[in-house]
Amino acid sequence: MSPHRFGLIAFDFDGTLADSYAWLVAALNQLAPQYGFRSVSPADEPELRQLGASAILRRLELRFWKRPLVLRALRQRMAQDIAQISLFPGVAELLDVLATGPAPLAIASSNARENIAQVLGTARLVHFERLECGIGLGGKAARLRALRRRYRLAPGELLYIGDEIRDLQAARAAGAASGAVTWGYNHPDALQAQRPDYLFHQPSDIARQLGLELR
Repeated sequence: MSPHRFGLIAFDFDGTLADSYAWLVAALNQLAPQYGFRSVSPADEPELRQLGASAILRRLELRFWKRPLVLRALRQRMAQDIAQISLFPGVAELLDVLATGPAPLAIASSNARENIAQVLGTARLVHFERLECGIGLGGKAARLRALRRRYRLAPGELLYIGDEIRDLQAARAAGAASGAVTWGYNHPDALQAQRPDYLFHQPSDIARQLGLELR
């Protein structure tokens, strides 16, 4: 199958489209005393960027039953701080170009729909046919399988693009092709170790792989 003939292109949001890493570390450190887990020090960050989401939470000593509470608190805090979050350079142009291509676009993210809509803005929000939001830490594969069913896609006809190990694992579990961006949360070496179908170093790489060019 030609790489630019996917039936659906889905994106993760934080770390893939939106530059929210610095905000996330600050928010986690603010929530740490309330929920009783370790804060993130600058010395921790290189190691944490090599790990998957579950391993990171274990290193931070965040108890399993508290994880949904912290995720909800992060969504609420982002809504308050939404002016601090913006799209990565080149992403707005990428989305404008992809919207002219043959494949519809979707988002599958743990973030809240309202936050995603605020950061994208009206002009880019309309580029997406589906927003799968508020996904739990282990729930992306199920949402991606649901997208495949909705669009009647054979294995490999859905491309899911993310910046974390869990994004690549979810794509594989859902029978989707996987794309990894190197500008997000996980270190490029950690992503490469997962053997994604595609590795993107800048937004224009995504357009080019899909047979399009940024203006």
